[in-house]
Amino acid sequence: MKDKIYKLLPNFFQGLAISLFNYLAYKDRYGSKYKEYFEQFKRNRNLSLDELLRLQQERFHLFLDSAIKNSPFYKDYDLVELNQISELPIIKKEDLRQHIDRVYTVPKSEGIVSKTGGTTGKSLEVLFTKENMQERFALLDDFRNRYGYQLGKKTAWFSGKDLLTHSDIQKNRFWKTDLLYKVRYYSTFHIKEDYLQYYVENLIKYKPEYFVGFPSTILEIAKYGLNNGYDFPKGTVRAIFPTAETITTEMRSTIETFFKTKMYNQYASSEGAPFIFECEKGNLHMELQSGVFEVLDENNAPSHYGKLVITSFTTEGTPLIRYDIGDSIALEDAAVTCSCHNRNPLVKEILGRVDDYIYSPENGKINLGNVSNTLKDTKGIIRFQAIQNELESIEILIIKDNLIFTDLIEIKFLQNWKDRVGDRMTLNIKYVTEIPVEKSGKYRMVKNNIKHLI
Repeated sequence: MKDKIYKLLPNFFQGLAISLFNYLAYKDRYGSKYKEYFEQFKRNRNLSLDELLRLQQERFHLFLDSAIKNSPFYKDYDLVELNQISELPIIKKEDLRQHIDRVYTVPKSEGIVSKTGGTTGKSLEVLFTKENMQERFALLDDFRNRYGYQLGKKTAWFSGKDLLTHSDIQKNRFWKTDLLYKVRYYSTFHIKEDYLQYYVENLIKYKPEYFVGFPSTILEIAKYGLNNGYDFPKGTVRAIFPTAETITTEMRSTIETFFKTKMYNQYASSEGAPFIFECEKGNLHMELQSGVFEVLDENNAPSHYGKLVITSFTTEGTPLIRYDIGDSIALEDAAVTCSCHNRNPLVKEILGRVDDYIYSPENGKINLGNVSNTLKDTKGIIRFQAIQNELESIEILIIKDNLIFTDLIEIKFLQNWKDRVGDRMTLNIKYVTEIPVEKSGKYRMVKNNIKHLI
């Protein structure tokens, strides 16, 4: 009903409605404990690794004890110490979904509801306590604050908010503005060649200091700007904070080149995963004060590369203990250190969704980074998506720039694929004018529909 009323309002009053919605949401996010958490995390920036490990051990003990006492799902768990965490079972997303009412420790009326995007299955609804939500935002703001960001700074936001009306599209207006908090929300559902001009020109006119949101959307805008001779004003954007999607080297290079600024990566999740933040030196650090990160191989043994199993201290409303979140990461060698002040352990690479891979019977799993590298030495491919419905074949959807793309580029692109999947797989290319995003507004480069066959 609220959405229907919103869509009937004139544009100006829609902006007021967004401001009101944000004001009410921020009352929970920036409540009485927020400042205390923020100052605490600011102080903790200079902790040694030993101090961070002790803090992590203490928080794990308190978190597990609270879950055992307050969640029916965990009531029979043993109160183990952190070095015994492998004695506890690993929880899959479907386990959590099936038993979610028993996992909750607070009623919905007292918690803050968060829904996962559901890009790889059904959406999952989790509850946060208000204090946990304030702690999460304090952590996130402490990270962004290092690059000058504060709530109220002019920001361009690219996320899965469905805010546009038919009238907006007719007027080539693909954004809505919260005037109170100076946030302009750009639609991620209308990223197509016919509309990108309006995104670029409005961003130049709006002059945001910060970008937040889906990097795939920001990438398409940057590519369009570069290919069509736009010169984004230098010094306008102070930092870009991507969310929810995996960053590749090529994406980073294109985005930073056009917008003339630096991108600082981060990892978390709508379920409440602990945080990984990129420092000013370009290194990724696991924030041990926010949770436990286990990287496991296919046999659930500790590994430097593999699936990520998390225990998050900021999920007391829906405790996540040894939760297989469906992502994978690669850890940096323990001997490698960063020259910044942050002593948290280093992550070599965030590899993204475990399910976002192509499977080759000849060469095994081809991860998202390798899939994105099939664009190497090619031009004129605006966007592509690889879909695997059979073991021996892949369908590749391509949006191409007819002025640049040639038969020779197609041959090179196909060869890049064969270098990765082998010669036996059938590659079916289909040229399209649009590749839809998911219901969440995210774009998926890979859709693997044969996991049950592997």
